[in-house]
Amino acid sequence: MTALLGIDIGTTHCKAGLFDRIGNCLKLASRQTMTHYRSNGEAYYQPDEIWGIVSSTIQEVIKENSETIAAIGITSMAETGLLIDKNSGLPKTEMIPWFDKRAMEEANQILMEADRLERFVRSGLRHSYKYGLPKILWLRKQNPSITNDAIWLSASDFIAYKLTGEFGTDYSLAARTYGFRIDEKVWDTPWLNKFGLDETLFPPARPSGTPMGEVNNEECIAYGLSKGTPVAVSGHDHVCAALAVGAIHPGVVLDSIGTAETLVGTLEEHPLGEKEYKSGLSYGCHVAKNRLFLMGGLPSSGGAVEWIRTQFSDKSLSYDEMLSLLKETDEGPTGILFYPHLSGSGAPNPDPQAKAAFIGLEKKDERKDLLKALLEGTAYQMESIREAVESIAESDITNIVAVGGGTKNKQWMQIKSDISGCIYSIPEVSESTLLGAALAAGIGTEFYQDEEEATRLIGQQNRTEIVPNDEHHQAYQTIYKNGYVQMEKALRMYYQNQLGDE
Repeated sequence: MTALLGIDIGTTHCKAGLFDRIGNCLKLASRQTMTHYRSNGEAYYQPDEIWGIVSSTIQEVIKENSETIAAIGITSMAETGLLIDKNSGLPKTEMIPWFDKRAMEEANQILMEADRLERFVRSGLRHSYKYGLPKILWLRKQNPSITNDAIWLSASDFIAYKLTGEFGTDYSLAARTYGFRIDEKVWDTPWLNKFGLDETLFPPARPSGTPMGEVNNEECIAYGLSKGTPVAVSGHDHVCAALAVGAIHPGVVLDSIGTAETLVGTLEEHPLGEKEYKSGLSYGCHVAKNRLFLMGGLPSSGGAVEWIRTQFSDKSLSYDEMLSLLKETDEGPTGILFYPHLSGSGAPNPDPQAKAAFIGLEKKDERKDLLKALLEGTAYQMESIREAVESIAESDITNIVAVGGGTKNKQWMQIKSDISGCIYSIPEVSESTLLGAALAAGIGTEFYQDEEEATRLIGQQNRTEIVPNDEHHQAYQTIYKNGYVQMEKALRMYYQNQLGDE
């Protein structure tokens, strides 16, 4: 039997999975992503350590495997990257995570060089410390010669290079550097030149899933990976997940719930303009051909859950304990407002300086109420993103496909459904991001004829549907419109004024 191998370099775990033609997961391996921190708060990954983790997951899934691997597809957290020496192939820097804020100053400097609307129309993005360009400028500030004979690789690109010895990326990840034109699908040379950089600092960009090389790593060949197996950079992790669940057409929206949470929609390719800019959403090249994705994210969603689990005692609250507490809460809204901006805010009002807050606490409130309020707050914030997506799509969103670890928390899913008024559909797709990476490679190598065939073949899995409670929906919407939205404006103004005084 022929299978596809997916690799996912994620914020919390690195995974490899083997999938058959209709999307069944034949074997899965997962290892923790080892994040390191300095005393000044900088986060980083050790490139060789990440490669060792990924390599061990590959070895585990192909061990005693009788399937022929038709192609390997790689996805990753989008903005994480590093500089590699072109000549030696050795890392010149550590791997900087998407969430590390060290390049905040460089991001603000970039903003001074840009016409914001023009840059958005070309890149689909607003300036941010997350992207590759400010990270590169920060690295060059530490070492002015660091970019000599160097190439910037995303986490996916790096693993693909380790497997093949070839440099390459896909359009969806290239766009997350802030140096790529999604309207022309080329590196933006004049823009890069403004910063003394050249397009040769970046790898060739191709459509998602296009083979960029073949397995040529002797270590991997020694433990059983076949030499010559096609390797593809599949693209942005959230967009790969959208492919896996068939959310590749306008009107079908994906809610990908992990450490961060992202709402992903699909548009036909078209020039971006002021309307898209004002939406607060980001845009990019979809892993499905001739489409754009639009995306709004909550940086701390599952991350907020992890945070509160550690706040009640020296011992973290277990997931079972958390679910038991939620079952004890009253039905409907808590009336407590939680703003989940522990790591700043994303769409529709991007602001890296936004702060989290609980509002409306009473003496009677207990741990269970705080926990439920936190889940409500993340859902309120995602509701504001859903409204922005609706305004751009110019159609109502009534059904949302949800994937990720958060879907295991049925109380959270019910809260989301009640607040949005949408049916939440949870497919029984094992590891959607991994599967999406495998599918993109399968499409790129003609294992599948196209996206339509791939999604049709894997679209037979059962789905659990969470239906909104109408009474609770009305109560939540009143709080959302009259409370959550209004108070958020006041909080943002307060913190903006506070920062202005400093």
